[in-house]
Amino acid sequence: MKLGIVGLPNVGKSTLFNALTKAGAESANYPFCTIDPNVGIVPVPDHRLTLLGDLYKTKKVTPAIIEFVDIAGLVKGASKGEGLGNQFLANIREVDAIVHVVRCFENSNIVHVDGSINPVRDIETINLELIFSDLEILERRIAKVAKQARMDKTLAKEMELLEAIKAHLEDSKMARTFEVPEDEDMQAWFAGYNLLTAKSTIYAANVEEDDLADDGASNANVEAVRKLAAEENSEVFVICAQIEQEIAELDDEEKAEFLEDLGLKESGLEKLIKASYSLLGLISYLTAGEDECRAWTIKKGTKAPQAAGKIHSDFERGFIRAEVVNYQDLLEYGSLAAAKTKGVVGTEGKEYVVKDGDVMLFLFNV
Repeated sequence: MKLGIVGLPNVGKSTLFNALTKAGAESANYPFCTIDPNVGIVPVPDHRLTLLGDLYKTKKVTPAIIEFVDIAGLVKGASKGEGLGNQFLANIREVDAIVHVVRCFENSNIVHVDGSINPVRDIETINLELIFSDLEILERRIAKVAKQARMDKTLAKEMELLEAIKAHLEDSKMARTFEVPEDEDMQAWFAGYNLLTAKSTIYAANVEEDDLADDGASNANVEAVRKLAAEENSEVFVICAQIEQEIAELDDEEKAEFLEDLGLKESGLEKLIKASYSLLGLISYLTAGEDECRAWTIKKGTKAPQAAGKIHSDFERGFIRAEVVNYQDLLEYGSLAAAKTKGVVGTEGKEYVVKDGDVMLFLFNV
């Protein structure tokens, strides 16, 4: 999974990126200090893996990963080349979802590119640039299709879709709120356009430390972001990027104490990962043994052969069956053999839909 971190200059993007990835991205109090997109790979915290690793005394524990891309601050006119322009919009096209960092705190020492704190205005500024960029994509496709649409029924149908999406965007609405008709061709075309405004978005409301304990409930700026996000079915999580940077420097025991002192149950990274998995409809299944315990990220609804294909294409191609046990049952009974005697290990075929927390052993023949 690849997430792109975007937002206006000086909203805390690079600070958050540093905290999430400990990658040391440059952070400074002026626009465009992030010129090339910084990329960081972050392991997904998963207590299930730790427990399975202890059970098997495994040589290696491999968590699922998220790739974060820190993209420079966009400004008005980015779609027309203002600031650092289109090169960053191109970087956003490559991600699975967008983490849109929004400033919800007052601090006279940190300049705001528009001179005041107004998260809804800031979101609209970024969204308009994404809309303009998408309109450019659509208009190029329309120009290409229009010439032949009169003579080709399929292209005429695509033209109808293109015009409908274009009208939706021109009404300042994001493509992710556009209802694509239940038509196989139209669904495929829409996905193929790879529109920026169609990407799932998580709003990161960046607040001061005092707003963390009640999850931003008393912060009017956070409330405004939540209201906007609800209208477009987006996720919101409250974070203090500065605090996250401090947490990132601590070991696990110190981190737990620090979070407890702040009245928090989990870090911003953990909240972001949960929001990301929820928004993108992702789950993890597990493989476990003496050599390695590993988490594999898949879409909800994935069947056993396709889940096996995440490990290797041969597993999917030659899939015979899978032995499946819930990780809690495996831990309770202490071994796969013991779990089998208790009747909690299933032998599943090609139609089995994998569940979050399944521990799976695939049998295949190529």
